[in-house]
Amino acid sequence: MDEIHQNLILSALKGNFKELQELFGSNLKRIREEKNLSLRTLAANCELDDSQISKIENGKKNIQLSTIFELAKGLNVPPKELLEFPV
Repeated sequence: MDEIHQNLILSALKGNFKELQELFGSNLKRIREEKNLSLRTLAANCELDDSQISKIENGKKNIQLSTIFELAKGLNVPPKELLEFPV
Protein backbone atom coordinates (compact mmCIF):
# COMPACT_ATOMS: atom_id res chain seq x y z
CA MET A 1 0.00 0.00 0.00
CA ASP A 2 1.48 3.36 -0.99
CA GLU A 3 1.79 6.39 1.30
CA ILE A 4 -1.16 8.26 -0.23
CA HIS A 5 -3.51 5.33 0.41
CA GLN A 6 -2.16 4.95 3.94
CA ASN A 7 -2.77 8.65 4.67
CA LEU A 8 -6.30 8.39 3.31
CA ILE A 9 -7.03 5.39 5.54
CA LEU A 10 -5.53 7.10 8.59
CA SER A 11 -7.61 10.19 7.88
CA ALA A 12 -10.76 8.08 7.64
CA LEU A 13 -9.91 6.27 10.87
CA LYS A 14 -9.71 9.67 12.57
CA GLY A 15 -13.23 10.46 11.40
CA ASN A 16 -12.36 12.68 8.41
CA PHE A 17 -14.42 11.04 5.68
CA LYS A 18 -14.92 14.02 3.36
CA GLU A 19 -12.01 13.26 1.01
CA LEU A 20 -12.91 9.57 0.97
CA GLN A 21 -16.55 10.38 0.15
CA GLU A 22 -15.47 12.67 -2.70
CA LEU A 23 -13.12 10.09 -4.19
CA PHE A 24 -15.73 7.36 -3.96
CA GLY A 25 -18.35 9.62 -5.52
CA SER A 26 -16.11 10.61 -8.40
CA ASN A 27 -15.32 6.97 -9.11
CA LEU A 28 -19.00 6.04 -8.97
CA LYS A 29 -19.86 8.78 -11.45
CA ARG A 30 -17.01 7.77 -13.77
CA ILE A 31 -18.19 4.15 -13.85
CA ARG A 32 -21.82 5.16 -14.35
CA GLU A 33 -20.92 7.47 -17.24
CA GLU A 34 -18.65 4.86 -18.84
CA LYS A 35 -21.65 2.55 -18.87
CA ASN A 36 -23.80 5.34 -20.36
CA LEU A 37 -26.29 5.15 -17.51
CA SER A 38 -28.33 8.11 -16.30
CA LEU A 39 -28.92 8.61 -12.59
CA ARG A 40 -32.51 7.49 -13.07
CA THR A 41 -31.48 4.34 -14.90
CA LEU A 42 -28.97 3.43 -12.20
CA ALA A 43 -31.61 4.11 -9.54
CA ALA A 44 -34.04 1.85 -11.39
CA ASN A 45 -31.37 -0.90 -11.46
CA CYS A 46 -30.94 -0.84 -7.69
CA GLU A 47 -32.85 -0.03 -4.53
CA LEU A 48 -31.73 3.61 -4.33
CA ASP A 49 -33.26 6.96 -5.21
CA ASP A 50 -31.63 9.02 -7.97
CA SER A 51 -31.30 12.04 -5.63
CA GLN A 52 -29.45 9.83 -3.14
CA ILE A 53 -27.08 8.63 -5.88
CA SER A 54 -26.45 12.25 -6.91
CA LYS A 55 -25.50 13.14 -3.32
CA ILE A 56 -23.12 10.17 -3.22
CA GLU A 57 -21.50 11.15 -6.52
CA ASN A 58 -20.99 14.69 -5.26
CA GLY A 59 -19.36 13.53 -2.01
CA LYS A 60 -22.25 14.87 0.08
CA LYS A 61 -23.32 11.59 1.63
CA ASN A 62 -21.50 9.02 3.71
CA ILE A 63 -22.81 5.58 2.82
CA GLN A 64 -23.08 2.14 4.35
CA LEU A 65 -21.46 -1.03 3.09
CA SER A 66 -24.85 -2.30 1.92
CA THR A 67 -25.16 0.77 -0.33
CA ILE A 68 -21.87 -0.09 -2.02
CA PHE A 69 -23.22 -3.55 -2.81
CA GLU A 70 -26.50 -2.10 -4.06
CA LEU A 71 -24.68 0.36 -6.36
CA ALA A 72 -22.45 -2.44 -7.64
CA LYS A 73 -25.53 -4.51 -8.44
CA GLY A 74 -27.08 -1.58 -10.31
CA LEU A 75 -23.88 -1.00 -12.29
CA ASN A 76 -23.28 -4.72 -12.84
CA VAL A 77 -19.73 -4.51 -11.48
CA PRO A 78 -17.99 -6.21 -8.56
CA PRO A 79 -18.24 -4.08 -5.39
CA LYS A 80 -14.45 -3.80 -5.20
CA GLU A 81 -14.46 -1.82 -8.46
CA LEU A 82 -16.29 1.00 -6.69
CA LEU A 83 -13.50 1.11 -4.10
CA GLU A 84 -10.63 1.06 -6.57
CA PHE A 85 -10.35 4.77 -7.12
CA PRO A 86 -7.20 6.79 -7.80
CA VAL A 87 -5.93 9.04 -5.02
